[in-house]
Amino acid sequence: MAFLQARDTISGQEGKAFMIIGSQREEMFYVKKLEAKAEKDKAEIKTLGKRGTQYKPKGWKGTGTMTIYYVTTKFRKMMHDYITTGKDAFFDIQVVNEDPSSSIGKQTVILKNVNLDSVIMASLDTDSDALEEEVSFTYDDVEIKDNFTKII
Repeated sequence: MAFLQARDTISGQEGKAFMIIGSQREEMFYVKKLEAKAEKDKAEIKTLGKRGTQYKPKGWKGTGTMTIYYVTTKFRKMMHDYITTGKDAFFDIQVVNEDPSSSIGKQTVILKNVNLDSVIMASLDTDSDALEEEVSFTYDDVEIKDNFTKII
């Protein structure tokens, strides 16, 4: 009987994220948590002879959130540029999951045309040991560059 070896699970700390703007690639060492979802957009279809509602996929949307340590001004500057000039910023995020203690290899996913939804412009919190902020975003394309190599 086959089963998942505990050593083959991926540690969430054994990853990296990179922001790619044009030809510049910058490690996002300040990311605490990143989650990106692809969600199907479906039309409800009712047909003769079937009482239930059927669903037909008609597209998708990409959304995500990042919890980051409050140590970079990059996102605030992007939002400020949009506020003052109307010029919006789009960039890619490359996420690499690679745990050296696991035998399943690495996975690399690139979220394309990331666009910020909201940014905390200023923050204070006397109860916090480390300031954090949650940044929501959308993306409109995705590329899987590396697949986990071991089939489980």
